[in-house]
Amino acid sequence: MDIRALRYFVAVVDQQGFSRAAETLHVTQPTVSKMIQQLEQSLDLTLLERVGKRFTLTDAGNVVLQRGRALLAMHEEMGVELQDLQQLRRGDLRLGVTQQSHAPLAPLLAAYHKRHPQIELKLFEGGSQGIEADLRSGVLEMGTMLDHPSNQAAWQEFDSFPLLTSPMCLLAPKDSAWRGKRGVRLRELADCAFIFYGEGFALNDIIADACLRAGFTPRISGRSGQWDFVASLVRLGVGITLLPKVFCDTLGKGQFTVVKLEEPALDWKLMLAWRRGGHLSFAARAWLDLVRSKATH
Repeated sequence: MDIRALRYFVAVVDQQGFSRAAETLHVTQPTVSKMIQQLEQSLDLTLLERVGKRFTLTDAGNVVLQRGRALLAMHEEMGVELQDLQQLRRGDLRLGVTQQSHAPLAPLLAAYHKRHPQIELKLFEGGSQGIEADLRSGVLEMGTMLDHPSNQAAWQEFDSFPLLTSPMCLLAPKDSAWRGKRGVRLRELADCAFIFYGEGFALNDIIADACLRAGFTPRISGRSGQWDFVASLVRLGVGITLLPKVFCDTLGKGQFTVVKLEEPALDWKLMLAWRRGGHLSFAARAWLDLVRSKATH
């Protein structure tokens, strides 16, 4: 059913005439007559019984009038809602974030909220691997992922934008054998107990693969998805770990040994990712625009 023809029909009834309806709609009377005729033909029903210049509604016309008013109201509401979405007066941003991405994302999310206060921020926390799966299934529109040699195939499915790159560092107790050194080779850590990360964290694969290439399998003494807790375990002597410098720089000075990993040099590359060819909401597009604009400053 043509929504415009329905609007013309309701106008004819409300204005009690074709001429007055044409004036209200800012069209010619023949146009109104033609639209009513097309509506009747599409329904294969007579809606108006015409007697000279007068008309009366048939039973079918009464049904179409009542339902038509409701449909036109719904159509109007839909238009308002869509306009609100386009102008970012409503909606939500479904973003997958790892716990480790909180610090770099927090200022961006604050700027986004200030710019679009009506958009609800729905943040889904998890590991990079879980976020990747949720992006693939459409549960999430966008999410943070790590870029590393083992996941290069993923970038055939996802588009991305770099958020942060930080070199990996050894984090060890303050009185460790590496205190005062400028760099450390990964193979020097072969006999150490490692604290690894929570299940589903891509950093597990990055470190494990690097250790294997250095000639050893890491001995794991503990796991946690919370870097603050990992650091606490390191400080208490449970083991050592490898973490991005950007995080190590936030820790209390003098409480740890922090040494840059030099051989092999590893970078923590945090990316904002979204499914290639997938639909992005107005809220998601606005988020991407903001992230890109902040990166240029």
